[in-house]
Amino acid sequence: MVKKTVEDLSEAELKGKKVLVRCDLNVPLDGKKITDDTRIRMSIPTIEYLKNKGAIVTVCSHLGRPKDGPEDKFSLGPCAERMGELLGQTVTLAPDCIGEEVAKVVNAAKEGDVVMLENTRFYKEETKNDAGFVEKLAAPFDLYVNDAFGTAHRAHASTEGVTKFLKPSVSGFLLAKELAYLDGAVNNGKSPMAAIVGGSKVSSKITVLEALVEKCDIIIIGGGMVFTFLKAKGLGVGTSLVEDDYVETAKGVLAKADEMGKKILLPSDIVVADKFAADANSKTVAVDAIPDGWMGLDNGPKTTAEQKEALSTCKTIIMNGPMGVFEMEKFATGTFALVNIMADLTKEKGVITVIGGGDSVSATEQSGRASDMSHISTGGGASLELLEGKILPGVAALDDK
Repeated sequence: MVKKTVEDLSEAELKGKKVLVRCDLNVPLDGKKITDDTRIRMSIPTIEYLKNKGAIVTVCSHLGRPKDGPEDKFSLGPCAERMGELLGQTVTLAPDCIGEEVAKVVNAAKEGDVVMLENTRFYKEETKNDAGFVEKLAAPFDLYVNDAFGTAHRAHASTEGVTKFLKPSVSGFLLAKELAYLDGAVNNGKSPMAAIVGGSKVSSKITVLEALVEKCDIIIIGGGMVFTFLKAKGLGVGTSLVEDDYVETAKGVLAKADEMGKKILLPSDIVVADKFAADANSKTVAVDAIPDGWMGLDNGPKTTAEQKEALSTCKTIIMNGPMGVFEMEKFATGTFALVNIMADLTKEKGVITVIGGGDSVSATEQSGRASDMSHISTGGGASLELLEGKILPGVAALDDK
């Protein structure tokens, strides 16, 4: 799955050309205020590179989930403003993402200018990948760059459709890095390899779990999904979260790992609480001694020590999902301790550590150790699908090297 990147394009292919860049600017907002600009910051290197090559750059993205047509609260206005601050120049927000007004703005732009189209999801046709809409979206441009890993698992107009009209179609730096680390770690990672799979539900992680059992030597399971596995082993779990429909599935995963000689590490001690609340009474108990009426909300210290030991010989570690309810300080220790273990292994031994999207990214950012990891993935669903071994439509549509 080796795809062309912006660096494979010659100066002549970029200078004076109108480039449509699909970024992931789906940032969290509080009213009109951006509360985390990570996604905007991560899109800058590709835009800077294109600008410096004399391209006329137009950025497109979605934001939120508008229901019926344009909604002011989902306007990309704040993103254009913030991107302008980061680039040190004005980023012109077009009034729409298709049509004559957009064409006028794009055609008036000069080499090194940056334009931003309004939210592509103001049109239902974006997610339906409607051919007529695709043609209108692509109309003002010469070539296409996809730098939005977070939506690469969707065959939408702005992620897949436009590649049929714009050539070359290549990846930006961010998308290329995501593929190199996530795809690279899973398919060509140095062994011993470990996967840490956490989160609340087995149902949402079962496919990735089954895929990683095939490829990794050690699988650490944490978070709410642990209790479905403990039930599968015949243990009492109190009022902890259990998906009864998935108990047999969990048994199957354990049996498969056993058969393949893989090590699955489940917690040996659990921090339990008498209710799901930040001020709950809590205590640490052995995994086979969870009292009735209590629920497990984090790993205990013995579990963390065992995880540290298991990971100490690994050369590649992929983490997808937290170990407990890290949003509550009382139940965050297991997750943050594991993040620290991974960060230390990268710093001290050069271990490749990949944080594979979703809640594990938030936990790593909060821990202050994000910069110590080898790679932090920006895609939630896309990271998961890549780890599952699926082909991402937004990537498949790009030009091969």
